[in-house]
Amino acid sequence: MAVYFLNIQTFNRSDGSNGPSLAAYRSGERIRDERTRRIYDHTDRQGVMHKEILLPAALAGADMGWATDRYSLWNAAEAAEKRKDARVAREYLIALPSELTHPQRVHVVRGFAQDLADRYGFAVDVALHAPRNFRGSDPRNFHAHLLATTREVFHEGLGRKTTVDLNGESRLKLGLGPGIRELFYARQRWAEVANMALESARVDARIDHRSLAAQGITREPKLWIPRIPYEIERRGGRSVVAEQIREKHRARHEPRHEPQRTAPESPSRERDHPRTRTEDIARQSIENWRQYRREKLMSGESEPSAEDSARKYAQYRRDVLELGEARAAEIHLQGTPAAGRDRDYDFGL
Repeated sequence: MAVYFLNIQTFNRSDGSNGPSLAAYRSGERIRDERTRRIYDHTDRQGVMHKEILLPAALAGADMGWATDRYSLWNAAEAAEKRKDARVAREYLIALPSELTHPQRVHVVRGFAQDLADRYGFAVDVALHAPRNFRGSDPRNFHAHLLATTREVFHEGLGRKTTVDLNGESRLKLGLGPGIRELFYARQRWAEVANMALESARVDARIDHRSLAAQGITREPKLWIPRIPYEIERRGGRSVVAEQIREKHRARHEPRHEPQRTAPESPSRERDHPRTRTEDIARQSIENWRQYRREKLMSGESEPSAEDSARKYAQYRRDVLELGEARAAEIHLQGTPAAGRDRDYDFGL
């Protein structure tokens, strides 16, 4: 079935990111960064099924050759930024429905990218990737990288920052509202575009951008491992972060098993009133003794006298005072496990 996934991330120069490097890796090309004079060569990359650069529809008919060339576009993006901590690119990573054919996937990605380009006025560098061919990979993992400039694109070059990259104060002055709205828009819009493509392809599957709670679904979200821990494990390493995520996820899903008890008890009451625990043990001891007498009578043995019963109970009370509660229970409540806390079980791979 089709799976909804859309992740938006930004790339900053302070993190070591730059446009030519990002574009070369996703497109499988060789691009020189004229600012740093470094060359990024990813021509040996496999699995790039389609790539193109989309511009706002308002620029249709204009001579935009410089913007549709990957080398000149991303070097222009680098040259436009002067700050050492500048944001150089924004990416929309989406999972593509495996039920669609390759031309249908290209069509739906092109439609979504064009919608974003028209809304924000930026250039979108699109790259469709095939599922990775390594152990543990999902053969249905067709996905697309939509790498966008952080500045609006014009006939003569890149201009001001796009509205989606403005800070909260600047957006407020323009009457645009909080930036979180742009995230909501992108999530909803991708679901709409993808579902229209699925319907046109006569596929019954649909995706939904809403949370499980909003959809009225009570199940837990599926396990998701972040990229870095995932890559560490894929390459044969051990990721403590991934193991902790799996442990917490399975603890939420697996039923908790409590030790059987022969008598009900109240942990909270025990903490508040220590004497009640001793009284409970005493009552259980008497009940055990009564059961013991019944079994003896059924076996034909004579009934113990009242004096024997009183003597045994008195001995139990002395044990409580002298040996302590836990030891007395161990001696007298044979076959009755001591109360314990509920336990969370860890499940390995």
